[in-house]
Amino acid sequence: MPDPEIRKTLTLVEETFAEPFRPLPRPIRRAVALAVVANPFAGRYVEDLSELIETGALLGDRLGRLALAALGCAPEAVEGYGKAALVGEDGEMEHAAALLHPKLGAPLRALIGGGAALIPSAKGRGGPGRSFDVPLGHRHDAWSRAHFDAITVSLPDAPRAGEIVVAVALTDGGRPLPRVGGGPPKPPPAG
Repeated sequence: MPDPEIRKTLTLVEETFAEPFRPLPRPIRRAVALAVVANPFAGRYVEDLSELIETGALLGDRLGRLALAALGCAPEAVEGYGKAALVGEDGEMEHAAALLHPKLGAPLRALIGGGAALIPSAKGRGGPGRSFDVPLGHRHDAWSRAHFDAITVSLPDAPRAGEIVVAVALTDGGRPLPRVGGGPPKPPPAG
């Protein structure tokens, strides 16, 4: 399989020190790494999407490494994760699904030392500058309400009609000052 045609990557870090009315006990960091990739199937229907599936595996590792480096913590300190894709107007939603679902998660989990919970995901279609949310959840406990969140991203020049923007996000905490129940996250599974 040929290497994916990546036009650019972008890594963003958000560090929250306070919510309105109260400082946080510790800053919460969230990092998201994005890649703008050419859509080899833009403008046409193709039955076999294995090229995009393999690209998803490569991006899971590459974007995971960028996000982890930006987050600035040890892999075991990562609490949450998420993934999303925004397809340009000449692509299909199934193109985003091919990138995100079959193989992107395994290299990302390997990078951070595992994750028992599904990686929350979202897909959309739009043009350059469209904002989209990368959903977030706890990496081991899918029911940790304190980690139900999202980070909104956009690129002013992407995706073009024949491109897809893929995003991977990592966090070192949940929402600031959570108070809607659900208790603390379950510990990671043994082994």
